[in-house]
Amino acid sequence: MNYTAEAPAVWDPAFADADDCLLSADQCVVHGRHYFVKGLIEIPVIGSDEVFSWGVWVSLSRENFSQAADLWDTPGRESEQPYFGWLTTDLLVYPSTTLNLKTHVHTRPVGERPLVELEPTDHPLAVEQRRGIGLDRVREIAASLLHPGDGGQR
Repeated sequence: MNYTAEAPAVWDPAFADADDCLLSADQCVVHGRHYFVKGLIEIPVIGSDEVFSWGVWVSLSRENFSQAADLWDTPGRESEQPYFGWLTTDLLVYPSTTLNLKTHVHTRPVGERPLVELEPTDHPLAVEQRRGIGLDRVREIAASLLHPGDGGQR
């Protein structure tokens, strides 16, 4: 019921040794100029109490990234206003790229990944987040992810 991207689409493994780059399980910095946090796009599964989630990366401004990092372990951080960001995970199971979709990143209690809310556009991922998906769609996504040549992450 979930899939997670290991790094933002712009990450290159060669960055791992650079002093101005960082990739952790929750945060990423590229060349000290580009800032990312990992969050969840949650999609309700129609007819159940389940939620399908995509673990994705979102770029934030330097200011918002600094604020989020400063509050990372602070109880009550969920009262922060959402941060604007751009989706930086490309999910191949959608017919058009998911890169650079507009988002709002909602901080949740310490220990929980942020919730990524997509701008309500007609992109299929945004539509699924708003309307939910059925179990057949969950199975379709799972099949695509199990066969990387047919889908997954670009």
